[in-house]
Amino acid sequence: HHDSIHHIVQIGTGNYNEKTARQYTDISYMTSNQDLCDDANEFFSNVLQGNLDGHYDHLLVAPHHLKQPILAMIRQQIELKENGYIFMKMNSLSDIDIIQALIKASKAGVTVELNIRGICCLLPQIEGYTDHIHAFSIVGRYLEHSRIYIFGKDDQRKIYISSADMMTRNTNNRVEVACPIDNPIIQHKIMTYVDCLKSDTLKAREFGSDGKLYPLSLQDQLIDSQEKMMELVQTSLA
Repeated sequence: HHDSIHHIVQIGTGNYNEKTARQYTDISYMTSNQDLCDDANEFFSNVLQGNLDGHYDHLLVAPHHLKQPILAMIRQQIELKENGYIFMKMNSLSDIDIIQALIKASKAGVTVELNIRGICCLLPQIEGYTDHIHAFSIVGRYLEHSRIYIFGKDDQRKIYISSADMMTRNTNNRVEVACPIDNPIIQHKIMTYVDCLKSDTLKAREFGSDGKLYPLSLQDQLIDSQEKMMELVQTSLA
């Protein structure tokens, strides 16, 4: 319709700095999904008015409406006990509420996988507390910067990409956005990336229960996840 306005929204996990873009790995999602466009339009209208307490149907927006929905999704997985699953990728983890929720999830038997490049204030693999939490860091050629939050498995899986680390400065003190990924094709791309990260045996380091980082045990095959992703991209473009 030539007389109507159409929106396209781009949501990214990082900033638009032309220098860091050469080094950082981020996820950029561009869509004409009307629900997300409506939320984005409402978001910018609110920000221009200085209103940080807007209501959104799909986007999670800090400082008022991001952490609580994340905690609610963790609680949903806790209810599933051993059938629950949580994957979180971020730069740093220090928000005490999120940490306590993840510990509770582990106690309930939920499988929790954390890919945290920097600071991790949760100690995994502590008997009786964080037995079901596996945390690892990847530092390689590129600086891992995307934030990905996954709750559940298969048809029940919820995937979010976000600008927010689970740090109090992000969840409570900044304007940050998390966007749901419902498109099956995009979901598959993100899961391919996540599986690639989890397969890394060369650059990955495991967080021990003592807070230290350890190389993975000697593997039959050494896999560099960043090199693997570059190969996958080149293959898909060929």
